[in-house]
Amino acid sequence: MKIAPQHRVFAGFFLFAFAVGGLISRLADIQTAHGMTEGALGLTIIGTSLGILVSLSGSAPVIRWLGVRTTLHIALIGMPVLVAVVPLMPNAPAIFFVLVGLGLLGGAAEVTVNVEADRIEAQIGRRLMNRAHGFWSLGFFAAAVIGASMRQLGVPMLAHFWAVAALAAIATTVLMGGLTPAPGRGGGSLDAPAGLALPSKAILALCAVGIAPILIEGAGTDWSVIYMRDVFASGPLVSGLSLILVSLAMTVARLTIDPVVERLGPRTVAHVLLSVSAIGLTAIGLAPDPMVALTGFALLGLGASAVYPLAVSAAARRTDRPAETNVASLAQTTFLVFFVGPPLLGFIAEYFGIRFSFLVCLPAIALAFVFVQRLAPDAGPVVRTPIDPAHI
Repeated sequence: MKIAPQHRVFAGFFLFAFAVGGLISRLADIQTAHGMTEGALGLTIIGTSLGILVSLSGSAPVIRWLGVRTTLHIALIGMPVLVAVVPLMPNAPAIFFVLVGLGLLGGAAEVTVNVEADRIEAQIGRRLMNRAHGFWSLGFFAAAVIGASMRQLGVPMLAHFWAVAALAAIATTVLMGGLTPAPGRGGGSLDAPAGLALPSKAILALCAVGIAPILIEGAGTDWSVIYMRDVFASGPLVSGLSLILVSLAMTVARLTIDPVVERLGPRTVAHVLLSVSAIGLTAIGLAPDPMVALTGFALLGLGASAVYPLAVSAAARRTDRPAETNVASLAQTTFLVFFVGPPLLGFIAEYFGIRFSFLVCLPAIALAFVFVQRLAPDAGPVVRTPIDPAHI
């Protein structure tokens, strides 16, 4: 099957999110099935964050050894299988260790698809990183819609998750089978040195920008359904709508915002989106009724949409180190937020109320505003290896 390189990368982002989105859509069911408090649930899902952190710290040598195509096959098929194992686990600690494995595969996929997206940007001479992340959001949106429908229809988690795993395995085999890795910006392929991907000072500044959208997105995806259930006693369909709105707003923005970035520049776009995030968080924290809360979740998804992809692009374009090293060091540092975020927000929700757990994300936005000038002021990627425009 002849598929343009960027379309295979888009498919990789979609399948990545689709693989794990179903789990997020049914966190409330997992919590209920095991009688967990919000704090205990937060400690359990930290397993994914721990796995991602370990993987991002040392996955580059493994990716180089396996190759891009094999790495994506293992990750995109293995992740939904591990999700499908979760309902079979007897308790929260067992789920924790399964989620560590999920995070290990997710970290490898994170580095691989982002570096490939950057390299294809260099080939075609146009921005597509936000569009690529838009397909991630589209995959998550599809998973959220399916998850909400499965909950409303009373379909057991086991049947739901194994059906997703089968679909993901078929799609990965078909769409990733003919993937040919793009050449590195320096002419190599996955040419990062072996070892721990530590952030440089420049990458730390970009991390300060990326932390806010990562934290906000995590709050919206992990806790939106539980928020609607606990605050407004919403049923499965309405509570699931909160997650759908986060995903839908993020998807639409990422798929359409690249021309806006090219016209206005990353800094201006980031300023606007961070402001929208702040408005959304405030609306959720103070919402008097479900409609205001749902509007807040939509704004949250819109605001968190493009800031992290812009930081990834800025990291990948730096010439001080190979792109894999800079992307991995950015990702592992920002994903530290996922390490502390779930238990932090869970404990805040348990002891101070779930509304307040959203409001505590506001300082992260203030930090991002301080460092947003570190994003590139211009728009177009550096063209290194042009390809036939007919494939664009």
